[in-house]
Amino acid sequence: MAKKPAIAPPEATLHSLIDWLKAENVPGLIIGGVAASLLGRPRFTQDVDALISLEEKHWEGFLSAGARFGFTPRISDAADFARKSRVFLVHHRPTGIHVDIALAGLPFEEEAIQQVKRRRIGKLMLPLPTPENLIIMKAVAHRPQDMADISALADANPRLDHRRIHRWVREFSRALDMPDILTDLEKILSDSRKRKPR
Repeated sequence: MAKKPAIAPPEATLHSLIDWLKAENVPGLIIGGVAASLLGRPRFTQDVDALISLEEKHWEGFLSAGARFGFTPRISDAADFARKSRVFLVHHRPTGIHVDIALAGLPFEEEAIQQVKRRRIGKLMLPLPTPENLIIMKAVAHRPQDMADISALADANPRLDHRRIHRWVREFSRALDMPDILTDLEKILSDSRKRKPR
């Protein structure tokens, strides 16, 4: 089996982001394309995504502290925007990489952060979600790339906890009134099982 290549985004961006979270004692995960590349199939990604647990009263202080690690908000009212979208939009000046930092607000998101799996990549120890939790996130996001990532994650992780995945995706499907979230996921997971050797 070919060795997985290094992750696409500069390690410097991830290194600074991890240092920022550690300095502020903020628990979080690297998600999005970087996590999908490490837990599933390597692919190109131009940005970095994270999920953190942080009370709203600390948002401004956290954003201000980011400057010490090269991060600046991409918009002037970053905290106000986050109150509506639950996302910090920041830019890592040294590498030119955009970073989207989602703010956990749902029980699933808090649980996913508590279930962090740490993985060493070069000199970095990255906090990653479990494959199951990343699949759940991507099932809800439901974009074409997310669907492709789910297929890759299912192929790369043959011992998935399907009960957990279905429980949470079913719940999101009902809450959002989007049955396709569940039916599309079930088809991808079924196709993956068919591809596995008996």
